Amino acid sequence: MTTETQSAEGSPPPTLRVLAQYAKSVSMVTREGVQAQGLPGQPNIDLGVDLSSNPIEGQNKVFETVLKLIARAHVGEDTVFEIELAYAGVFDVSAAPEEIMEPVLMIDCPRLLFPFARRIVAEMSREGGFPPLLIDPIDFAGLYQNQLAQQSQA
Repeated sequence: MTTETQSAEGSPPPTLRVLAQYAKSVSMVTREGVQAQGLPGQPNIDLGVDLSSNPIEGQNKVFETVLKLIARAHVGEDTVFEIELAYAGVFDVSAAPEEIMEPVLMIDCPRLLFPFARRIVAEMSREGGFPPLLIDPIDFAGLYQNQLAQQSQA
């Protein structure tokens, strides 16, 4: 191995590999059915994002990271539709020092999963008879920083 591919201490550089990705759970509920088409005005979209990451038992530095998206379209109090998607990836985080593990799992891994999850949500809303719901890019680094700030205040 050449010195260019090794860190200053002589160990290999950290790597992040996607071993698998999959929809862990998917649901769409249309509470108003056909009547939703006649609701006045454009629906408002509420988007919830949740992240979790857990080690895979028996594997060294292999983790499952789950990106959960909850999109609710509503006009006033009337729900047009609600989509829940838990999209997961299995990641090998070899040679990564312990101090960068959490940011990698909570920022980089969801960033890799997001385009696939976004496509699934768009297809689900389209297949449900609505225009495709195209979710804007998510700032996972900002979400992580907010989470750290909330934890330090608690």
